[in-house]
Amino acid sequence: MKTTDVTSADLAGSVLAVPPLARRADLALDPAANGALIRHLEDGGVRTLMYGGNANFYNLGVSDYAETLAMIEAAASAESWVIPSVGPSFGLAMDQVRILRERGYPTAMVLPRAAQVTPAGAEAGIARIAEAFGRPVIVYIKTEGYLAPEGLGRLVTSGAVAAVKYAVERRMPSPDDYLRALIDAAGTEGIVSGMGELPAIEHLRSFGLAAFTSGSVCVAPRLSMAILSACHRGDFAEAERLRALFLPLEGLRNGLSQIRVLHEAVRLAGIADTGPMLPMLSNIEPEHHDSIAKAARDLLAADADLAQAA
Repeated sequence: MKTTDVTSADLAGSVLAVPPLARRADLALDPAANGALIRHLEDGGVRTLMYGGNANFYNLGVSDYAETLAMIEAAASAESWVIPSVGPSFGLAMDQVRILRERGYPTAMVLPRAAQVTPAGAEAGIARIAEAFGRPVIVYIKTEGYLAPEGLGRLVTSGAVAAVKYAVERRMPSPDDYLRALIDAAGTEGIVSGMGELPAIEHLRSFGLAAFTSGSVCVAPRLSMAILSACHRGDFAEAERLRALFLPLEGLRNGLSQIRVLHEAVRLAGIADTGPMLPMLSNIEPEHHDSIAKAARDLLAADADLAQAA
């Protein structure tokens, strides 16, 4: 696992994969399955692994946190940048960073709260979490009222924040006045599009964001990395052509459940046995398995075709 300080090159150099976390039937972590998924991503060129919502870190207890950190740290290659999450509550995040700061992780993502939060409170909480951690954190913005742009600017200037995962859902990704305000406050080098391949091209083309996060990259890492590469060289027509291959699986994720469909897609594609989901989530219903399996296997086959053509 890479332990050097976070740089803009780290953000721009790879799609930020947001993988699920595989568990055995008794809900214990499955190191072999998690390792298989990480190797699949790394073999496809991905070098950034972000463990957040898809890994169900929202429901991870403090008693399980050190074991989880140790497992993903051991499974990642020396060139891979691993980003665990903390929170979403302030108290939980503070307990977790006391564990996290004893390990080599250069940053962590602060999960957002949907309630009992104000912009000023979020700014103060993120600053305190970063101070307790002793390293800059990544801010995850999912709602427009979560953090004021000027507050983000202060956090970046103080060194408390290394990057931002921007995931405010819009009917169309552009125009977006809030994202523009965040860019004015913090620049573009540290902001990544946080909602997968669908809005990523427009976020990189029109707003100049550094990169994007993805769940479906766990099925098709080469294709997702090819989209990022096409965007960086300004070939947006090629990026859109490649993105079309993701639409069947992304459509199921948007229509059913982003997290639960991805968890099952990785298993049904034969990449890794992800097992049961940690409560309070549950695995997707079996009646959806056939459609998920087809979409995931078709996407995996397209990824293999790209590998053969290279």
